[in-house]
Amino acid sequence: MDSARWYVLIGVLLIVLVVASGALRRLPISMAMLYLAIGWGVGTLGWVELDPLRHSRLLETATEIAVVVSLFAAGLKLRRPLRSPLWRLPLTLAFASMALTVALIAVLGWFWLGLPLGAAVILGAVLAPTDPVLAAEVQVEHPNDVDRVRFTLTGEAGMNDGTAFPFVMLGLGLLGLHELGDLGVRWIAVDVVWATLAGIGVGAGLGLGVGRLIIYLRRTYKEAVGYDDFLAMGLIAASYGIALMVHAYGFLAVFAAGLALRSVERDLSGDPEKAEVTDVAAAETEMASHPHRAPGFMAAAVLQFNEHMERLCELSLMLIAGALLATVKFSVGSLAFALVLICIIRPLAAGPFCRLGGMELKQASLVSWFGLRGIGSLFYLFFAVNKGLAEPTARTFVDLVLCVIATSVVLHGISVTPLMKRYEASRALAD
Repeated sequence: MDSARWYVLIGVLLIVLVVASGALRRLPISMAMLYLAIGWGVGTLGWVELDPLRHSRLLETATEIAVVVSLFAAGLKLRRPLRSPLWRLPLTLAFASMALTVALIAVLGWFWLGLPLGAAVILGAVLAPTDPVLAAEVQVEHPNDVDRVRFTLTGEAGMNDGTAFPFVMLGLGLLGLHELGDLGVRWIAVDVVWATLAGIGVGAGLGLGVGRLIIYLRRTYKEAVGYDDFLAMGLIAASYGIALMVHAYGFLAVFAAGLALRSVERDLSGDPEKAEVTDVAAAETEMASHPHRAPGFMAAAVLQFNEHMERLCELSLMLIAGALLATVKFSVGSLAFALVLICIIRPLAAGPFCRLGGMELKQASLVSWFGLRGIGSLFYLFFAVNKGLAEPTARTFVDLVLCVIATSVVLHGISVTPLMKRYEASRALAD
C-alpha cells in the first residue's frame, strides 16, 4: 500500500472517530470492531503485507508502546488509596485469578492441542491478561468513580499485564529458552519476587517524586507549567526504561507510576471538588499553579493527553491486528478454543473470587464476562516469538491468539453497550 493511500485511510478513520463516536456508543458496536474489520479488509485486498513472524520485532515494539500508554492511563484513572476495600478484588483477580487462568489454559493447550508443557504455559500467559487498551467502555468513567464493576475491571487490566510476565518466563524456561535455576529458585527469586517488587517500586518512586516536584515548582515559583504532555511521556518512558534496566517488569512500573501520580494529586488536593478539573482546555494558565487547583489540573491534563494517545494506539494496533487476521488460518478448533476461553475459563477463574469478594451476582457476571483479550496478548505473543519460540509452535500461537482476539472484540463489542446500559439503569433504580 503506497503512502498516499495510508494517509487517506488514517485521515478518514480519524474523522470517523470524531463524527461517529457518539452514535457508536448507542449501538452494539465498538470502535475496535470497526478498526479490526477495516484492517482485515486492507490485508485481504493486499494493500499491506504483514507477516507475523517476519515482522515480529516491529510488532512487539508497536504493541509494547500501546500497552504502556494504556497502563499509565489506567493507573491515573484510579483515585482511591490502596487501603480502600475497593482494591481487594482487583488485586485478587490480578494475581490469584491470573494464575488460575494461566493454569486452565495451559491444561487445555497440553491435553487438547498436544503442546509441550512449556509451550502450554506460554500460551496460558499470553492469553490470560485482560486488555487495558480496548476496555474503555467498562473502565471507570472519572477519577471519583467508585462503581465496583468498573473499578475492578480497570484495576485488574492495569495490573495483570504485568503479573502475566513471570508465567511467560516460566514457560520459556521449561522450553530451555530462559534460565530458571535449580528447582526454579532463580525464577522465583528474580522473575517473580525481584522483578515484581522492583517494577512497582521504580514506578511508584518516580510517580511520587516527579509529581511532588512538579506541584512544588508550580505552586512556589509558577514554573514547569504547560508541558503536561511531556510529563506524561517522560514518566512513561523513564519508569519503563529504568525498570527494564534493573531487570524488573516495566508494565507494573508504568501502572504504578500512574497510580502514584494520581496519589500525589489526591493527597495534595484532598477535597474532590477541588481536585477534579474536567475541562483542561478551558482552564486558565494560572490554574496550573493555583495552590488548590494545581494538583487536580496536573492530573487531569496528563490523563487527557494520555487518553488521546490511547485512542491513537487502539486505532493503529487494531488496524494491524485486522491486517494480520488476513494472514492466519482459522478453523473450527481455534474458534472453539476461543469460545471455551471466553465463555468457560474466564468465568471459572474470575466468578468465584468476585462472589467471595462480596459482589452481587449481576456484578460478578459482568466482571466474569468482560475479560477482554487484545493488544496485551499480542505483545506477549511477539515477545515469546522473539525469544526463540520454534516456528511451528509460533505459527500455531499466532492463529490461536488472533482468533481469540477477534472473537473477543466481536463478542464483547456487541454486548458491551446493552449490558452496561442495563447495569447502569439497575444502579439508578437501586439509588
